[in-house]
Amino acid sequence: MGKPTGFLEYQRLSEAYEPVQERVKKYKEFVLRLSDEDASLQGARCMDCGIPFCNNGCPVNNIIPDWNDLVYRHQWREAIEVLHSTNNFPEFTGRICPAPCEEACTLNINNDPVGIKSIEHAIIDKAWEEGWVKPQPPSTKSGKKIAVVGSGPAGLAAAQQLARAGHDVTVFEKNDRVGGLLRYGIPDFKMEKGLIDRRMEQMQAEGVTFRTKVVVGTKDIPAGIINDATEMVSAETLQKDFDAVILAGGSEVPRDLPVPGRDLDGVHFALEFLIPQNKEVAGGPANPISATGKHVVVIGGGDTGSDCVGTSNRHSAASVTQFELMPMPPEQADKLMTWPYWPTKLRTSSSHEEGCERDFAVATKEFIGENGKVKALKAVRLEWKDGRMSEVPGSEFELKADLVLFAMGFTNPVGSVLDAFGVEKDKRGNANATTDGEGCYATNVPKVFAAGDVRRGQSLVVWAIREGRQAAREVDAVLMGESVLPR
Repeated sequence: MGKPTGFLEYQRLSEAYEPVQERVKKYKEFVLRLSDEDASLQGARCMDCGIPFCNNGCPVNNIIPDWNDLVYRHQWREAIEVLHSTNNFPEFTGRICPAPCEEACTLNINNDPVGIKSIEHAIIDKAWEEGWVKPQPPSTKSGKKIAVVGSGPAGLAAAQQLARAGHDVTVFEKNDRVGGLLRYGIPDFKMEKGLIDRRMEQMQAEGVTFRTKVVVGTKDIPAGIINDATEMVSAETLQKDFDAVILAGGSEVPRDLPVPGRDLDGVHFALEFLIPQNKEVAGGPANPISATGKHVVVIGGGDTGSDCVGTSNRHSAASVTQFELMPMPPEQADKLMTWPYWPTKLRTSSSHEEGCERDFAVATKEFIGENGKVKALKAVRLEWKDGRMSEVPGSEFELKADLVLFAMGFTNPVGSVLDAFGVEKDKRGNANATTDGEGCYATNVPKVFAAGDVRRGQSLVVWAIREGRQAAREVDAVLMGESVLPR
């Protein structure tokens, strides 16, 4: 805990943002980290609550009260050691995690929760600045070779843990740079990519080998999925050349909307817009999809939709509208009914604050074109009753739309990769691997494991890190008979 009476003396202080008119001119991060003193006061608010529900609220089970207390006492070096003991990449989660730990904070029952995410952000950024984050190469080598397919947060976490346990780890990535959707799905204004690059350098110093532009299993990748691969490696080759394989790809197949006019020019999946933009920011060619001066409609109300909104604002779109199929949630959660679980409530992102009209309980029925290009859409309002959706009679309307972006989530991983290994799938098309009992994260194929979105479906970065760490321990135990890695 922090100061015994801190939660009574100090109020929550959120991280500040650069002004909207300044940040929309660039793709740099705009969240201003708390000062050391402000972070210390936030740490002081951590209560002696007896049962720290924040630990369970956090998927990687961060030891939050401990590093809150250390920051309160200005023991920053000890704080990063505690933080790194459960989380390989707090600079990722400290920026883009929605912070379920804060919803579970005991102080959140009748007050504002401790600013846990802002403290995490402050700890890791200070640790990098002070030079405390260094490679941790193993003292001995095991002689075992492990292949990790996919370089997103699950693959990176698994690779780092296994390399530190003494194994030779090779990470295979089909795109030209490491990071998966951390690299290409999340805009730079939320997380700059230098954060990935310096972790990659650390992992290389620890013995991890990265092979980019390599697709595993088959080059038959569905449309809409980025694929820069110039080389193919078969599943049989990996199984022959490595002692174990971890499948850690993402849930990449986007949910489509097959309504009339779907094939019009200007109707795209979200990643067809976001990925080229990230490449442009990294020095690549200009994004072929421009929102400049256009009426943009984003279909889907989650994080990907918010990223489309923020990017469209930086293109200087004429207008941005976001549709959500579900009804508008309440502005305030009923804490007595939902705490310590993740509540349903209206969440307004920084991208929404930059300019966006949000419309709830709306279904798109048709796209209207002119000379092969989308110009408008037809939609209808919905009524929800007892969990069932029905259209409201007479509620149809049209809306200008020069650019439509589908941000309705992802259905499953690339099935051809799983098929190449002969991995059984669950009903949703994910790799069928349990996290219970013996054989955690193991698939039906000997020495082939699955972790992250490829196993659990579309989820959060923090869940991917958890699964990568846990899968690494299971692989280590299978190969060595036991494991010293934390789970």
